Amino acid sequence: MGRTPSSPEQHAQRRSSGGARREASERVVLKNADFETRGWTLNVSRGGIRAILEDHLMTGVEYELVVGDDESAAPRKVCAVWAQDEADGQIVGLKYLDTEGSIPPQDP
Repeated sequence: MGRTPSSPEQHAQRRSSGGARREASERVVLKNADFETRGWTLNVSRGGIRAILEDHLMTGVEYELVVGDDESAAPRKVCAVWAQDEADGQIVGLKYLDTEGSIPPQDP
């Protein structure tokens, strides 16, 4: 028996689990003990961000993320959950690790 194609509702449910996305274009710095790279946000949600980076990240690895020009701002812990290599860098999906269940509660 063949695989049944997934419905648009299934994809919408998965996509919305991190909350509504908003487009963004802010500087980002990602680093850990052995690595540092810079890039730009593409979109932001309550659960994480999608960014384009100069260097390649490893998925499943924890990083500290600073968004915006103020590098003295407190970093957030993130994990790279997916990555897509590009000719001039990498597009990545980063999941916030510093919120309970990785997704904060919705505002009332």
